[in-house]
Amino acid sequence: MIDVIIAGGGPTGLMLAGELRLHGVDVLVLERDVEPTEHVRALGLHVRSIEVMAQRGLLERFLANGRQYKIGGYFAALDKPWPERMDTAHSYTLGIPQPVIERLLAEHAVEQGAEVRRGRELVGLSQDEDGVSVELADGTRLRSRYLVGCDGGRSTVRKQLGIGFPGESAKVEMLLGEMEVTAAPEELAAVVTEVRKTQKFFGVGPSREGLYRVVVPAEGLAEDRSVPPTLEEVKQRLRVFAGTDFGVHSPRWLSRFGDATRLAERYRVGRVLLAGDAAHVHSPLGGQGLNLGVQDAFNLGWKLAAEVVGWAPEGLLDSYFIERHPVAARVLDNTRAQAALLANEPGAQAVRRLLAELMEFENVNRYLIEKITAIGVRYDFGEGHELLGRRLRDVELKHGRLYELMYGGRGLLLDQTGRLSVAGWADRVDHVVDVSEELEVPAVLLRPDGHMAWIGDDQQDLLDQLPTWFGAAAG
Repeated sequence: MIDVIIAGGGPTGLMLAGELRLHGVDVLVLERDVEPTEHVRALGLHVRSIEVMAQRGLLERFLANGRQYKIGGYFAALDKPWPERMDTAHSYTLGIPQPVIERLLAEHAVEQGAEVRRGRELVGLSQDEDGVSVELADGTRLRSRYLVGCDGGRSTVRKQLGIGFPGESAKVEMLLGEMEVTAAPEELAAVVTEVRKTQKFFGVGPSREGLYRVVVPAEGLAEDRSVPPTLEEVKQRLRVFAGTDFGVHSPRWLSRFGDATRLAERYRVGRVLLAGDAAHVHSPLGGQGLNLGVQDAFNLGWKLAAEVVGWAPEGLLDSYFIERHPVAARVLDNTRAQAALLANEPGAQAVRRLLAELMEFENVNRYLIEKITAIGVRYDFGEGHELLGRRLRDVELKHGRLYELMYGGRGLLLDQTGRLSVAGWADRVDHVVDVSEELEVPAVLLRPDGHMAWIGDDQQDLLDQLPTWFGAAAG
């Protein structure tokens, strides 16, 4: 029997596979598509996802394949500068197309020992007390202890479980693709700048290898958005908004996407869980979708591994939904707010102008960008220190950097006192005695996802908290 089957080989599923393998969990990823997609739906990683890669020793790979940017405008395309003094050692956006992100995560997962099978589509499932039975489109049947649906907004896993997916249907549809153009770069840039004064959902810009990424509103909602648009449809819509089609030709791929906003009522039914777009869909405003899914996987991976390996305390796996569902709800709300601010009605534009004024205050600007980049996320761990529940940035230590100590996906006690101990949990928690001028607390217990689970200097208090996240002491 396989430990965990993951339905869906996109960024969420591949990130989860790598996380599970860090703990020796047997993982099989089933991906419907025979070949990796060329579709560039997402353009990069935000700060928290960059930190996630740094915490697993993957960041250098990503930096080598992307470009660092410090540009504002992520919240409702309000043109404000990148904020200063953000609570991170990685204060930038990494421009890197989704196909490259998927390739790097797939390489990592396979290096760790995960198996990825392409051209394998899940069409049915059933579960009992001991595991999950999975049926594939080719008639193959598989058995696993757990199943995670990372199979997108039209998730088969979610539908098979009968989980409600309430929210709003798409009101706006966009056409998206990569293609060549014949228009001169100067002419193209000037026209796009003019169009975007009134239509923020419009864009034509350089993408890769002489290609241009085109985004343009569709005329209406297609009956089936899985059917890609034609080049002629793209040309026609470009002429409507720009008065020219820029001579677009030779598309590499074309697709549709909408602004449907939905959130799953549950993330777990028995031994089956949801992550990424299978659990939530929303407008692409702010570029949060891929990042939200990767961060779901980062939260879930160590918890599911603990359940499989056998040391998970009661309720640990359920904390995945408790922590991540509110995060997704807030992302849905901020994308709704951004969409409202982009409307052309006088009232919406008045609010937009007011918010633009407020963002002149550094704290307001930083607050909104922290929402988009997810470094403002704080999980509710109850009463305690103001930092409790937040992730700890990559602080510099006397003997290196914090994230270099977290590559293995284990818990970590960073002890500046040298008087504490994790005896009994050493198989799950590393104890590092080191000091940092950036850390103003005596010691901090970090979960494998980098969130602070305990802060203090009292050994008995630490012993009381360790079982909450890391189960009973060994032996």
